[in-house]
Amino acid sequence: MRKLIVFLFILVVLLVAVDRVAVAGVERDLANRIAAAADLSGQPTVTIEGVPFLTQAVSGHYPEVRFDLGTLTYGGVPVRGLRGTAYDVTAPLADIIQNRADIRAGRLTVRGTLTRATIDKFAPDGVRISGNGRRLVASGEVRVGANPVKFNAELRVDVADGGIRLQAERIEGVPDSLAGLVNYTIPFKGGLPFDVRVTGVRNVADGLEFTAEATDVPLRG
Repeated sequence: MRKLIVFLFILVVLLVAVDRVAVAGVERDLANRIAAAADLSGQPTVTIEGVPFLTQAVSGHYPEVRFDLGTLTYGGVPVRGLRGTAYDVTAPLADIIQNRADIRAGRLTVRGTLTRATIDKFAPDGVRISGNGRRLVASGEVRVGANPVKFNAELRVDVADGGIRLQAERIEGVPDSLAGLVNYTIPFKGGLPFDVRVTGVRNVADGLEFTAEATDVPLRG
C-alpha cells in the first residue's frame, strides 16, 4: 500500500510538472500570435486560465486567455494599460506544434485608458480638460460673434464612429445652444488591434477607460 501511495504521489507530481511545461509552451505560442496580430515589437504577457491545462490542450479549446499589451499608440492616440481577454480560443495542439495559422478566438475584448493629457490634446483650441474620476470638465473660451466668452461645462462621453466623442452639457457662461461649439471626437484612425470596435467608455481617476470587442478573431503566427 505504501509503495502504491508513493507511486501515485510521484505520478501526480509528474503530471503537474508536464502540465506546467505544456502551458508555458502554448502561452509562448499564443504570445507570438497576439504580438503579430497587434503589430507589437515585443511579446505580451499571456495567461491561459483554467486547470488542468492538459485537458484543454487535448481538446484544442481554451475558454479564456488573458493578455497584457502595455502602453501603445493607435492612430496617434496613446492608450495606457491595454489588456484583453480572448474567449473560446480554438487552437488544436497539432496546429500549435506545426505553427499553422488556423487559430481563432470566438470573442475578444480589450480594455485601455486614455489619460486626461490625451483627452486635453484632442480638445478644440482654447479648451482645457480636467476631471476628478467621476466627471470631466471643459473650461476655456468660445467665440460668440466677434467676442471671446469664457465658459465652464461638464462633458458627456459617448461612443461614436469607432472613437470616443465628448460633448459639453450643463454649460456655464454661454447660452446652452452654443454647447455644440465644445464637441469633439478622439478617433482611432486605422482602428484598434484585432479590429475591435469601441463598445463602452467611462470616467476613471486617470481619464477615460474604454472597452472594445470583436468576434471570430484570427490569431495568426
